[in-house]
Amino acid sequence: MTRRSVVLGLGSALPKRRMSNEELAKTVDTSDAWIVERTGIRSRYVAGEGETTASLATEASLRALDHAGVAALDIDLIVLATATPDQTFPSSATKVQAALGINDCIAFDVHAVCTGFLYALSVADSMLRSGNASKALVIGAETFSRILDWEDRATCVLFGDGAGALVLSAEETESGILATTLHADGRHNDLLFVDGGPSTTGTVGKLRMKGREVFRHAVVNLADVMNEVLAAAGLSSADVDWVVPHQANQRILDATAKKLGLPPGKVVVTVDEHANTSAASVPLAFDTAVKDGRIKRGDVVVLEAMGGGFTWGAAALRY
Repeated sequence: MTRRSVVLGLGSALPKRRMSNEELAKTVDTSDAWIVERTGIRSRYVAGEGETTASLATEASLRALDHAGVAALDIDLIVLATATPDQTFPSSATKVQAALGINDCIAFDVHAVCTGFLYALSVADSMLRSGNASKALVIGAETFSRILDWEDRATCVLFGDGAGALVLSAEETESGILATTLHADGRHNDLLFVDGGPSTTGTVGKLRMKGREVFRHAVVNLADVMNEVLAAAGLSSADVDWVVPHQANQRILDATAKKLGLPPGKVVVTVDEHANTSAASVPLAFDTAVKDGRIKRGDVVVLEAMGGGFTWGAAALRY
């Protein structure tokens, strides 16, 4: 038997306000048909007053702990992936820690934009397997609505807010996380970025993206990284029961599945309801597919994402 990180439970949280394409079309030059045809998105959730990255992360964590049957005080590691923290510092992970009533544990944020959850999962997996922690909360949470230019129809239609969380436990088992692989290439900064920051403009800034170029890189990088993680886990695409991808765009999901020779029925899709929730999208989709009964214990699941930076990564696990 091998010491591995096992998924004990999952949880997710969405803001109260659901914004449909029709509602969005009242404030920006777009339409439901235009958005659906190009992205597959029909709605997204937008954080309101009192709803923050940390509050959504806390709600998702409480649901994950309940699903896992684990007490908050048993958690000794919190890794929160986000590009939209509540504050520049301290980390939003420490706000979640305090909200959960945990007085002392390892807690920090990871920033890799849409790939953030895969980075956080890999870091937590390494710490669990090395014995630095025994039970971990791995969270992806975002409030991208706060960094959108709501007059730019090319970007504001794509993103939403939300959070997803996993409870991991270090156990001697043949299940759990089988392999992870991560990448980054900083040469592509100008294709997907925020035009502000504490050290440059002293402002939060707004999201900017060259969608066509991002699409081209995404399809190639995601297919390559999935093949890479399957090889690392000693698996083939035929062994995969479910792919839980970053929910960026339906066209990217379709093109990636086709490039890998995967049937669309094996790909979990929530982009139509949630839009692109950046680091939250993979755990949100994973939780959705577990709770509706699609993903079952023993299934081989591949998680994958790509985000600004560029960053990209994947994980293979037996749930």
